[in-house]
Amino acid sequence: MTSKPLLPKNAPFPPEDIEVLNSVVARTTPQQRSWLAGFFAGFEAAHGGAQAQPAAAAKARLPLTVLYASESGNAEALAMKTKKLAQRHGLDAKVFDMADVEVDILSKAKNLIVFAATWGEGDPPSRAVDFYETLMGDGAPKLDKSLRFAVLALGDTAYAQFCATGKAIDARLEALGATRAADRIDLDLDFAKGAADWTESTLKLLAPADAGPTATVVHVDFSGGGQLAEDDEPAFTAENPLEAEISTLVNLNGTGSTRETWHVEISADAPGFSYQPGDAIGIIPENDPELALALAEVVGLGANGDVVKKLRESYDVTTLSRPLVEAYAKLTGRTDAARLAEQKAFTEFAEDRQLIDFLETYAEKLTPEQLYGILRPLPGRLYSVASSFAAHPGEAHLLVGTVRWESHGKKRSGVASTYFADRRKIGDPVRVYVKPNRHFRLPQDGNRPIIMIGAGTGVAPYRAFIEERVEQGAAGKSWLFFGERNYTYDFLYQLEWQEYLASGALSRIDVAFSRDQPEKIYVQNRLWERRAELLQWIEEGAHIYLCGDEKGMGRDVDVMLGRILADAAQGDDEAGRAKLKELAKAGRYQRDVY
Repeated sequence: MTSKPLLPKNAPFPPEDIEVLNSVVARTTPQQRSWLAGFFAGFEAAHGGAQAQPAAAAKARLPLTVLYASESGNAEALAMKTKKLAQRHGLDAKVFDMADVEVDILSKAKNLIVFAATWGEGDPPSRAVDFYETLMGDGAPKLDKSLRFAVLALGDTAYAQFCATGKAIDARLEALGATRAADRIDLDLDFAKGAADWTESTLKLLAPADAGPTATVVHVDFSGGGQLAEDDEPAFTAENPLEAEISTLVNLNGTGSTRETWHVEISADAPGFSYQPGDAIGIIPENDPELALALAEVVGLGANGDVVKKLRESYDVTTLSRPLVEAYAKLTGRTDAARLAEQKAFTEFAEDRQLIDFLETYAEKLTPEQLYGILRPLPGRLYSVASSFAAHPGEAHLLVGTVRWESHGKKRSGVASTYFADRRKIGDPVRVYVKPNRHFRLPQDGNRPIIMIGAGTGVAPYRAFIEERVEQGAAGKSWLFFGERNYTYDFLYQLEWQEYLASGALSRIDVAFSRDQPEKIYVQNRLWERRAELLQWIEEGAHIYLCGDEKGMGRDVDVMLGRILADAAQGDDEAGRAKLKELAKAGRYQRDVY
């Protein structure tokens, strides 16, 4: 297992000394590191090594407003990084979530950077919907041309409306009168380097004319693996994953189930690795080697071991997107492939098909470099963490539902889910990282009641919530609504929930097993049945959580909660929806949907 070095590569020591220092410091305790810090500070003072420097005259800083619209946390993380970088460019940055501010904030801004993600089929992130609709509406304020702005758009080329939200915001800001300071950039899932370069160049354009170079401060994490503060960047990211080890791999579904759900425990005992309940653990998987081989063969590369290995480990070999079709058509000169890149033709062909289907239909021989050139890097997959770090230090538990299906005469499978189900075993390495989710957090007050709603693998974060509350000795009530197909086969973590009920750590549980009776019963049905008690809990200050599939359960639960709140307002549907929005604004209704 490898761990992140404590000293950066640019520390003022020779490389061999950095290696030695890292090996020593990694074994020290917080008390020992504190003693060393005091010792060296005293040594420098005693020997005149630290010379007082005259204070430089403070330079005036220009204000910078950083706005973000984020669903999975990527846009938010970029906004937070920009705030730190802005200081080096003579800019005083303030960061705002579109969910927490009104559009009028734009009228007061002088310099503006927007990070906007696109959700699903071209929609803004759910938390940013109100801001976005107001900005696009007739009531949006006219902006002064002195407002300089730049927009970074995040998206996924697998969807037709790639980066639609960022594109719309960019055009709207200009239409309202603001001045574009830098061209918009549209980034796919492999956004890290492009975002870093764009942010740096944009900050230079927005910086005051007299902004000179400032001292570079190297931040070194000596926390020793404690919990991260909300503004801290994780030590391990998609670009810098931790190589951990699988310690447990268990299928939780009973024999006869139509589901396959794996409880995965990962040993990740490394300095700097930490997370909070509600966060996600990113997995960098490997592709099915048979699919990688088939892809190499269809473009005439045969069983080239190096190519197959690279396709298995480094590239997305399943996603079929219009940009890929366009690149392939340009590369090969095939006019029939170029026609397929048209929206209607592509939509009809691509439905439930993958890259291999396209390459088989429009087969051409490619060199390895040509093939790599049209593919995008293999993205990580995110899973809600199913454990509390306080309860399981040095570990991360996941709940992974295996995805398998057939379409167009081929057997298909989810990349990451079958990576665990079919291609990993206990003791095998796995690359992991932490993706913070600051908008899916337990209330700071442990006496607050919590209502947890989830179906299938959507129950994962609630296991972490209850474990965390046990560790904290929290006294607040807790209520779980859980849905699956069959009680006998699919009651995930059943024994644990029963033990928590017996101990009082879980106050109440209501379940909905959709296929155990002739009529389908879902979690939203249980919510309606328990609406009187739910309303009482909400009146007592309960926080409500929703985790699961957005298109199915997520939307249905949203509608049902609005209906329940409307029932309390004498059937006023608008009042019910407004109350749900009010709870969301206050952080008392939090969603983690996918």
